[in-house]
Amino acid sequence: MPLKAELHCHIEGAASPELVIRQAEKYGKDPSPFIRDGSFVWHDFTSFLAAYDFSADLFRSEDDYALLADHYLTSLARDGAIYSEVFTSPDHAIRAGLSPQAYTDALGEGMLRAKAKTGIEGRMIVTGVRHVGVEAIEQVARFAAKCDHPLVTGFGVAGDERMGDFEDYVRAFEIAREAGLGITIHAGELMGWESVAAAIDHIRPSRIGHGVRAIENADLVRRIADEGIVLECCPGSNIALSVFPDFASHPFPALKEAGCKVTLNSDDPPYFWTSLKREYDIAREHFGMDDKALAAVTRTAIEAAFVDRKTRSDLLSRLNNSTSR
Repeated sequence: MPLKAELHCHIEGAASPELVIRQAEKYGKDPSPFIRDGSFVWHDFTSFLAAYDFSADLFRSEDDYALLADHYLTSLARDGAIYSEVFTSPDHAIRAGLSPQAYTDALGEGMLRAKAKTGIEGRMIVTGVRHVGVEAIEQVARFAAKCDHPLVTGFGVAGDERMGDFEDYVRAFEIAREAGLGITIHAGELMGWESVAAAIDHIRPSRIGHGVRAIENADLVRRIADEGIVLECCPGSNIALSVFPDFASHPFPALKEAGCKVTLNSDDPPYFWTSLKREYDIAREHFGMDDKALAAVTRTAIEAAFVDRKTRSDLLSRLNNSTSR
């Protein structure tokens, strides 16, 4: 199995049920409405967000966040990942009573611990949340632009796609772009191809989180391929959220065949009963991809990563060495 790289994972959404239960015990909370038999429980996007917010609220201190990042990146490395980008949420930090800077520093500390143990390289994409509002997103962009943390290399917007318009976020993305941050935005998951087109028109991202609903418009698929926009695809998440009924209906192979740059990612892994390893297994089993094709997906992710030239070169060398053996 080739080495792996991940560009699309929400750090609060990466907390395993076991870790969440430990945190619930620490803070005297009852996890039973959201975790049963060692698995998260939800039935639609709204109840998924409720379970997500309950668990995220159990990470409150700098030690908690360092533990979370260390725990997730170490588990990724065990499964053969050499690179991880995670979406961070200053809005969660503020709700927990931490400053965005303390929260970011703590996550960075966890990433460095994981790297010291396993060699995995990690970066953070500071992320605004659509359903929190435009003003909050601009505040998050200003924080991302000035926080000056070496592992903060990108800015994005996530959350409920059914809320807000892409043109509302243009200023936030300009703030981030002027600071030299990589740009990605969620689109084309719950909403159709029009959301992907609007994201490209208004935000001009180098990557799109999900983007898979672009398949509904052949001209848009051609545009994505022609412009080299990278799609952060999350097949396991898409099936769990009923974006598509099954893997046979998933457009990952068709997008790839059309010349789009596609990557494999876990999104909020334990909530969708997946992992980065499982996403690569899904691609092998359902999309007919062999080791060479999967290594090419990892290469696409590394080439699209929000990292400096030396780090990218080092990661590509590790990938090349693993595939030449």
